[in-house]
Amino acid sequence: MNETLYIIKVGGNIIDDEAGLDSFLSAFSRIRGRKLLVHGGGKLATKLAADLNIPQQMVDGRRITDAATLNIVTMVYAGLINKQIVAALNAKGAPAIGLTGADGTCILAHKRVHATIDYGFVGDVDSINTKMLSTLLDQELSVVMAPITQDLAGQLLNTNADTIAQELAKALALHYETTLIYSFEKKGVLRDISDENSVIPAITRESFEQLKAEDAIFAGMIPKLENALKAVEAGVSKVIIGDAMDLHELITGKNGTAIC
Repeated sequence: MNETLYIIKVGGNIIDDEAGLDSFLSAFSRIRGRKLLVHGGGKLATKLAADLNIPQQMVDGRRITDAATLNIVTMVYAGLINKQIVAALNAKGAPAIGLTGADGTCILAHKRVHATIDYGFVGDVDSINTKMLSTLLDQELSVVMAPITQDLAGQLLNTNADTIAQELAKALALHYETTLIYSFEKKGVLRDISDENSVIPAITRESFEQLKAEDAIFAGMIPKLENALKAVEAGVSKVIIGDAMDLHELITGKNGTAIC
């Protein structure tokens, strides 16, 4: 039987909460076995852009990444936040290494092509260097991945962290019994966004399409669910969405929304 691997994406609101992030990293450090953490940048990149008078544009929740914005997200995601997380995990007894997709050509991508929107330096994933990642994971290093990738020409690209988590899980599922967890500030996928206890316990492709048709899912959750369903359909053992502060309960299946 393959070894177990946990790939956990931590949401931006947790990154912005110093105490919450510390609690989450304490729980993450206690996970036994192979583990990989994918993070974004929370609101810090937006704040730094405002401080530098660099306008920001969002389309459907995705950041348009011009050259100046690419510099900012690279500094914030790959630099400050990534290394703060690595240092915190090291201090908690979980030796960690911080990477971007550019390190060891870990994640190759291409500049997004869209019929009507120029997303700038936004990347869509082409391939994962599973050999390199397996080497690190098998040394019991906690891999901390920032959402910066590169193309074959060496151009850095800003890539959605949820998508990176999904692509990593799909690729590494060929080598490990992989569980993908999307952890954020909610208890799971909610039927009523104003009711924290309206968690939908399980979602299949069929029920997802029905919920979407009924407008019963918060619009911002739809891309996350698409990523989760693609991961399950590609052979990832488990995908769970839920509260980052209940990480142990998510791993054991006691809380959150399971994607089936």
